[in-house]
Amino acid sequence: MSMDLLSPITLEGPRVRLRPLVAADAPALFAVTPRETFRYFLSWPREWTAEAFGSWLGALAANPKTRAFAVVDRATNTVVGSTSYLDIDPPNRCVEVGATWYAPACRGTHVNPECKLLLLGHAFERLGCVRVTLKCDARNEHSQRAIVRLGATREGTLRKHRIQCDGFVRDTVYFSIIAEEWPRVREGLLARLTESPLPTGSP
Repeated sequence: MSMDLLSPITLEGPRVRLRPLVAADAPALFAVTPRETFRYFLSWPREWTAEAFGSWLGALAANPKTRAFAVVDRATNTVVGSTSYLDIDPPNRCVEVGATWYAPACRGTHVNPECKLLLLGHAFERLGCVRVTLKCDARNEHSQRAIVRLGATREGTLRKHRIQCDGFVRDTVYFSIIAEEWPRVREGLLARLTESPLPTGSP
C-alpha cells in the first residue's frame, strides 16, 4: 500500500481539476466565497477581509497534516472552490475527505460529484485505503444529506467533540465509506455526473 501524499498530486476529471492549493489562490477564492460559507467549519478568517482570508488560506495550504486542493473548472480555468485530504493515517490505511467548499454557482452541479469521484478513486484505487472518513457539524443538515447521497454510512455522533474558533462546542457526525463499498459508490457518482448541470455561466 502506498499512502504517499507528501508529494504534490493533481487529479483531473473531464470538467474538474484538483491541483495543490497555494497561498496565491486566495484572491480568486475570496472573490467567489460568501462569508457564511464557514459557519460550520472549525476555523475561519478572523476578519472578513482579503488579507485575513489570505492568511487563513495560506495556513491551510501549508498544513503538513493536510493535502489541500484548489478546485479548478477546466472549461474556464478558474478556481471555484477547495477540498482536502485530512487526518492522513498510513498505518491504518485511512484518510478523511473534508474542508470542502464551492462557489455558490457550482453548488448542485457536476462539481461536487466529480471532485468526490476523483478523491475517493485516488484514495481507494491508488493509495489502497480501506476507509475514507467524512464528517460534519451536527447542525449542518445540508452536508449530512449530501454525504448520505454519496452512499456513505452514518456511524454516529461524537458529542461536545470540537471547539470552534468562536468558542462554540460542537457535536460532530461521522460517516465512512469502506473499500468494499467503493464500487457501488463509484457507480452512483458516475450516474449523477451524467445528469448534473453545468455551473451558471459555464459554456
